[in-house]
Amino acid sequence: MAAIDSKISDSFFPLAGLSQDGWSNDKEATSTCLCGAVQLAFPTEGPSILNSFICHCADCHKISSSMFCSAFAVNGTDVRFIRGKESLKSFSHHQTIATGNTMSNHFCSTCGVLMYRVSSGLPAALLLRLGPVDDFRLAETKLKPVMEVFTGTRVAWLPPVDGVAQFNQSPRLEEI
Repeated sequence: MAAIDSKISDSFFPLAGLSQDGWSNDKEATSTCLCGAVQLAFPTEGPSILNSFICHCADCHKISSSMFCSAFAVNGTDVRFIRGKESLKSFSHHQTIATGNTMSNHFCSTCGVLMYRVSSGLPAALLLRLGPVDDFRLAETKLKPVMEVFTGTRVAWLPPVDGVAQFNQSPRLEEI
């Protein structure tokens, strides 16, 4: 894959889905599912952004179809749907959640992209996935992960991310 040659501070919207109307500005950006049916806007700064992280828990292994997930927590009242809220399906469970909380997963009913999760332990926050964010540059700037959680179940071939806090389990809120 060729390196991206524009400045890291420039927005970058690669062809990554059927909808090409994603955007970002100084205070807000969009997240869109693969088919384009669901799109939401979220704040990119201020107290609304609670945290950004990489998770290695067994549940995220399954739900992401990968060995980790990258996500960020946002105050749920500051997220707005541009379209497709009615296209979301949800699935809730607690059996595989290490904290014992119930996790509700909200995904597009057409293409299956997981847009966000909500934990019963932190019900005011939406745990948005970094992958559907339309402006890829945000993953290197405002939404760059600041911690890795559940590092005890991180695969051995994946080294720790330099410069981010490491937590063997889920950190307590006062540790964040």
